[in-house]
Amino acid sequence: MTREAFEEAVSEALDLIPAELAARMDNVVVLVEEEPTADQLAGSEEEDLLGIYEGTPLTERDAWWAAGSLPDRITIFRGPTLRMCESEDEVVEEVAITVVHEVAHHFGIDDARLHALGWA
Repeated sequence: MTREAFEEAVSEALDLIPAELAARMDNVVVLVEEEPTADQLAGSEEEDLLGIYEGTPLTERDAWWAAGSLPDRITIFRGPTLRMCESEDEVVEEVAITVVHEVAHHFGIDDARLHALGWA
């Protein structure tokens, strides 16, 4: 799958987020990178990291968090996703799951709750 097609899959996954939730996303950027960095891998329990949320969840923001803060980052990793999947359809499905998973972290939903909901 080309990088452009992968980025389109990420964009389509973002479009699956209900409008009322998407409207509540605040100061967050979604990126596509080929591979996670050593720092990103160090902060993860995942062997093959498909995506990562880096920032301050909406549920943890209070007076100290200001509008001038750098945006939170959701990064979806192309290389690990392509290695994990056997077909383009699988890639599209896995990207959608990963995007929802990372957006949920932006809303303060932890891995245990995501697992209970079937998104981990």
